[in-house]
This record gives sequence, C-alpha cells and structure tokens, in this order.
Amino acid sequence: MHAIGIDIGGTKIAGAVVDEAGEILAEERIATEAGKPNAIIDAVVEMVQRLSVGREIIAAGVAAPGFIDSAQSTVYYAPNINWRNEPLQSRLSDRLGIDVTIDNDANAAGWAEFRFGVGRGGRDMTMLTIGTGVGGAIVTGGRLFRGGFGAGAELGHLRVVPEGLPCGCGARGCIEQYGSGRALLRMANEIADVGGVGLALAEARLANDGVLDGHIVGDLIAAGDPGALHALEQLGHWLGQACASLSAVLDPELFVFGGGVAASGDLLLNPVREAFHQHLPARGFHPEPEFVIAELVNDAGMVGAADLARIHATAR
Repeated sequence: MHAIGIDIGGTKIAGAVVDEAGEILAEERIATEAGKPNAIIDAVVEMVQRLSVGREIIAAGVAAPGFIDSAQSTVYYAPNINWRNEPLQSRLSDRLGIDVTIDNDANAAGWAEFRFGVGRGGRDMTMLTIGTGVGGAIVTGGRLFRGGFGAGAELGHLRVVPEGLPCGCGARGCIEQYGSGRALLRMANEIADVGGVGLALAEARLANDGVLDGHIVGDLIAAGDPGALHALEQLGHWLGQACASLSAVLDPELFVFGGGVAASGDLLLNPVREAFHQHLPARGFHPEPEFVIAELVNDAGMVGAADLARIHATAR
C-alpha cells in the first residue's frame, strides 16, 4: 500500500510516494513562502493530487514544524508559518478526500530512522537533529513518544546552562543555543576573533565579506582546520552533556544524530561520546547506548510522515 509523505519546511515543501518498505517511488520539491499559511495548504493539496495520479494511495501524512496536538489534527503553534491552533488535518482531508495524518517534522524524521534507517530492529531510540536549531524525536518501547498533549520531545529546549544564553523559546540556557548549527557559527566566530588557532577561520570570514556561514565552516572542518575542529568539539561536548541527562531519563539503546552538522560523522560523535561518559550518572553499572549518524538525511521527514499515515489508516 502506497502513502504520500509531505515535509513542510520554512522555504520549501517536499513530497513523495512511499511504499511499505520505506522506498521512495516518486517525489517533488517546490519553494514556498512561510508567511502565507493558506498558500502552503493550497500547495500541499496540489502536490498530493499530482503525486496521486495513476497510483492507489491509502493515506497522506504531513510533517509540519511546531507543536501538534495529541490527536494529530491541530497545529498548536508554528512560529515560522504563523499557524495558531490551525485545524490542518481537517482542512487537508476535506479537500483531498483521503485519510490525512499530521505530525511534528522531527517526530516524522525520527520515526523514519527508527523504521527504515539506523534504528531499525531496535525498540528505544533518541534522535537529535542538528540544524539551524536542535530538533528531537523519542521512540520508546517501539512507539513514538508525543507526551500527554502531543508537544513532547522538544529536546532542543532541554536546559543545560542555568541562566545561559537566551533562546527563542523565551527560556535561557537551552541546548539549542549550544548544540545547533547556529551555535557552531557563533563558536567559530569567537575562535576567529582570538586568532592563533582561529587564523583560517578569520581569513575565511574576511574573504566572505566578514561573514562565516555553514558551508565555510563545514569545508574547514572537512579540511581538518584546527580552529573549525575546536568549534565542533565544543559543540559535541555540549551535546554529550545533554545526552547524559537524556539517558538518565530515557535510557535509550541508541542516540541518532541527523541534520547538516551530523555530516561531520565521527568528528562530531567523538566529543559527544567523551562528554557523555564524563557526565553519565553511575557509569559502568549498566549497558551504554550507541551513538550513530542518521542514514535517511533529507528524505526522512517524507518517509516518516508517509509511514505514520499508513499505520494510522490501516489501524482504523
């Protein structure tokens, strides 16, 4: 049975027809304007209709940014799209005439990794997506954790530094301010300001009109630049501390890291493991989790949304 998965991002919408094995049979991506929520709904409807032509589709799943209610029908809050208590599920299903399920985008990506990626065959997995911010997904006992009101697993807002840097959520000291792509750029700029080990970062910044971006820092990390690697190590240590706290509560078998920064592989995971071991309570008295890089990358949201929609439709 085929299902369609739609992943709504800040600047684009990606959609795919996905089979029961998690394989993408057809896909498309279009640009969109985040500030026009009705236009986004129109674009999703049209994309599902195009992808459905000539195929038997059992359901459509939508991975959306923001807080989703426990019934997987309403977007409580999506700041970048200006949705507030948006009845997204009914608006889409009424127009499409098929079963529609919505979920948080990080949940959908995490579910895809659990079902078809590095987490397959396990039962308890925690995923951190390291992009501009930090997203999260938790699978426990083979089930996706959403919390009592549907807005659980916001792992980027785990507080790691009391009275630390202010976060967009309104709190201070969230891991998003220390373990995200944005945090990596801040750390790289601080190292460049000092000079010495940050000389290459400073030179690259100067050559780019005084701005360090993710591509520049990523290239310097890949080239083995000491300053860029030091920034990545700082980032990894903060993430490792956060994982130690999460492990004390969730005890996952596996920590999965996705997002653009995760492309650094063991250059990221090694400092994560080191800090995790330094901060894990009662280390040595029980098995410890593995730390791995996600497999599905940019397809995870679509694949996860489609699979969640299929499961929901067949359970009815």
